[in-house]
Amino acid sequence: MTPTGESHSSMSGRGVRAALLAGVGVMALASAAAAQTNAPPPAPSASSQTPAQTQAQPTAPAQADPPPSETEDDQDAADEATELEAITVTGQRDGIRTSIDSISYGLANDLQATTGSLADALRNVPSVEVDTEGNVSLRGDPGVTILIDGQPSGILSGAGRGQALLQLPADRYERVEVMTNPSAAYSPEGSGGVINLISKRNAPPSGTQTTGSLRVNVGEDGRWNGGLSGSWQKDKLTLSGDLNYRQDTTEVGFLREREVFDPATGALVGTIDSELEASNDQNGGVGRFTAEYRLTDRTQVTGEVRGVSFSGGGWNDSLFENRDGDGDLTSAFRRFGDVDFDFVNWGATGRVVHRFDDAGHEWTNELRFDQNSNESSSLVETTFLTPADPGFFEATENASDQTTLAFTSAYVRPTSDGGRIRAGYELNEQRPDQDFLLSRGPTEAALAPVAGQSNAFEARQTVHALYGTWERPFGEKFSAQAGLRLEQADIEIDDLTGGLSASQDYFRAYPTAHLQYQLTDDQTLRASYSRRIQRPQPSQLNPFVAYAGPDSLRSGNPDLEPQETDAFEVMWQKRQGQTFYQATAYLRDTDGAFTDVAIEVGDGILLTRPENLGGRRDLGVDLSANGQLHSTLRYSAGLNLFRQEIDPGNVTGGADREATIANGRVSLNWQPTDKDFVQLMGFWQGDSLLAQGEREGGGMLNFGYRRKLTDKLSLNVTGRDLLNSFNSVTTFETAQFRERSEQDIQLRAFYIGLTWTFGSAPRRQPEQFDFSTAPGG
Repeated sequence: MTPTGESHSSMSGRGVRAALLAGVGVMALASAAAAQTNAPPPAPSASSQTPAQTQAQPTAPAQADPPPSETEDDQDAADEATELEAITVTGQRDGIRTSIDSISYGLANDLQATTGSLADALRNVPSVEVDTEGNVSLRGDPGVTILIDGQPSGILSGAGRGQALLQLPADRYERVEVMTNPSAAYSPEGSGGVINLISKRNAPPSGTQTTGSLRVNVGEDGRWNGGLSGSWQKDKLTLSGDLNYRQDTTEVGFLREREVFDPATGALVGTIDSELEASNDQNGGVGRFTAEYRLTDRTQVTGEVRGVSFSGGGWNDSLFENRDGDGDLTSAFRRFGDVDFDFVNWGATGRVVHRFDDAGHEWTNELRFDQNSNESSSLVETTFLTPADPGFFEATENASDQTTLAFTSAYVRPTSDGGRIRAGYELNEQRPDQDFLLSRGPTEAALAPVAGQSNAFEARQTVHALYGTWERPFGEKFSAQAGLRLEQADIEIDDLTGGLSASQDYFRAYPTAHLQYQLTDDQTLRASYSRRIQRPQPSQLNPFVAYAGPDSLRSGNPDLEPQETDAFEVMWQKRQGQTFYQATAYLRDTDGAFTDVAIEVGDGILLTRPENLGGRRDLGVDLSANGQLHSTLRYSAGLNLFRQEIDPGNVTGGADREATIANGRVSLNWQPTDKDFVQLMGFWQGDSLLAQGEREGGGMLNFGYRRKLTDKLSLNVTGRDLLNSFNSVTTFETAQFRERSEQDIQLRAFYIGLTWTFGSAPRRQPEQFDFSTAPGG
């Protein structure tokens, strides 16, 4: 990044605008050409479907998955009974759906999703890992974009995403869709791929007026959560909404040993040992209200308002001991204080959909707005033990706000050969700002700002995108999809305190390709390629050196460049009866991957900031299986085994590193009676490489039980992290220092609760659409 604003550019601003205008012309020509073709025979009426449902019905030859059983099931039911004369046939569904560029998993039978957070639900999804701090990875790659119903989410982007995943309730969502190689209809942001959360539909089917459910779960140590959802329909108007509240408690223990060396001689200069204990209480709610109105039989208007508010507070107690090279204690001090935080998000969406026919020909326009506010404060007292000097008080105030504005216009046209043309334009603008203040004084009443330790920062990131995809079958067994996305990104940052301004301005093209071949009636072979990007968060570009503790500093890096990834996959799938198998071989080659780099700046203090690696390569195989062990017992298992290689480039203290990493999960679902359902799930997340060290893996074992008391009332019992084993250890090793950090976070929790459904709607709900081919994001 340079102040000139032209770094990383491969085309001038004028050339970019010309390219975008040319792209619009290409889209118009493609639409006109498609309009001249004969549309396929009309499909059954889709008036009861959502806009996305209508626009993305898969073409028959391209849909490799047999089964009516896959697309016509009630995902809320663990099993289904069909009566034919005097015979009852019972079959349990696997909840897995596939398309040419995605695979999605139902959450109906994940009992952790009924009482837990989004992080708890995602940990049970194949290929997905979530660590103790809510950081998400896909096949070991932390570059993941999370969408809600195919569109960007203000609350699930930016620096507060991890905290949101740990707090947001999972029972708002019906399915989780995983796209490791999405088509060009999705943003290329996210080197690891895209996770799309598909909301439950509250809209009642035709002929009903109301439907809803009430959920309450209570746990130990003051934990509890509850939710209410419902809908009302009359004529052309449908109103729906939900409210959720959650209260949770977290306790954390932290041990760290840091050794500092003379880089010239390698002699030990000194050590810093620290021990921390912390406890936090968090509570907050999530709300959403949606109104849908059919202006005509083919035009629908939708409006949604949503809000999230979480707050919490707690205490932390830490002890620091400094020793010289001989191991003699030179100083010791204790820090005790209180911490408070508030997170608020609100947003609104407006959407207009016009369907030209019932065969999937439509035009969608959507405008979205989100506003985030994240505030935290702390007051800490430092007491010196050795030597017994006077102590002091320290206060920090950190306020981060972000405004997101997005617009999407998407056009879909089926063609007479059974294919589909899709084209669209997207605008996404983010405006984050941050203020940090550090005060210090001999008493709480005498606190005063510390010179050079306060900062005001603003940024603006604007991305314009044009995309087009073309999909069609070639015969009865082979189908293909090709796509191209053009993006112009403009980023500006202003360090208002330090007076530094910088910018990035670059144009990129992102091609995608997907192939599918039907080997047999129950076996499918798929291959795909996509080029993806991971842009730095604006906060990662802030050069301000922030105080993070007595032995730690942190800053952004205004020279941090985007990382780019070429992703290749070959996938085999087999679905036979109640069994599903999948094997994927993949290669991800990333240039300039992000990594955190720590540098010793004196007195054992480390400054950590993001840097670009020379490169990273992941070569692996991802295996999953889902089937029956017995008429009442189902299993689901997955294993991701990959070889990771890191080229540190110019990273200080970095070295070439490589390792074989394994992540796995197993789930057992037992239904001994038609009223009882038992689930046992465990997972393991392997080690991960860093430019200067590694992070050790960890695992978790969960339990769940559901009892159907009546047709509308059920009892739920869940236990999370039964062995209290999901912790982490991180090590750094350079010529300047060596550090080992252990985090012991108490995630074990037990809940018992009731779920009651009410209203006139029948138990079977409308089919959920996976948004697997919907434009957006």
